[in-house]
Amino acid sequence: MTDTITLTGLVATNPRHIVTSEGLTITSFRLASNQRRFDRGQNAWIDGDTNWYTVTAFRQLGTHIATSLEKGQRVLVTGRVRIRDWETDEKSGTSIEIDAEAIGHDLTWGRATFTRSVIAKSTARDDASETSEGTSQGPTEDDTAPAEETADQNRDESLAATPF
Repeated sequence: MTDTITLTGLVATNPRHIVTSEGLTITSFRLASNQRRFDRGQNAWIDGDTNWYTVTAFRQLGTHIATSLEKGQRVLVTGRVRIRDWETDEKSGTSIEIDAEAIGHDLTWGRATFTRSVIAKSTARDDASETSEGTSQGPTEDDTAPAEETADQNRDESLAATPF
């Protein structure tokens, strides 16, 4: 059984992005999460203890994290929890790792602009554009997917037309 958790916190390290020799994209970063509570005696908000997590994401999510997140940003993370005990000659401990399923900026603390990933569809013209050596000349301006604004507008219009 795999436990799923949702956390809020600060990106504590710049995301580390690698692509394995097999082509698997992996991105990881450390997440610092602490609870704030109101101390009536001091009439002020107080930070509690900080919990530390290693967040890892694979494939497309990993690529998007590498281009979207920076150290110091507040985020929401949902993923599968793995708790690991570790030991060296000098010390031992427990680490909590999160295999991310979804990550986003925490809009409680700021604003964000979303950019949809658009994957161009293959066309017959792509196949015909191969040179005699068998290499593609790449997409032309006519081969690209519709503008992101158009895709969002079409989606918004269809949602607006759908009754509740």
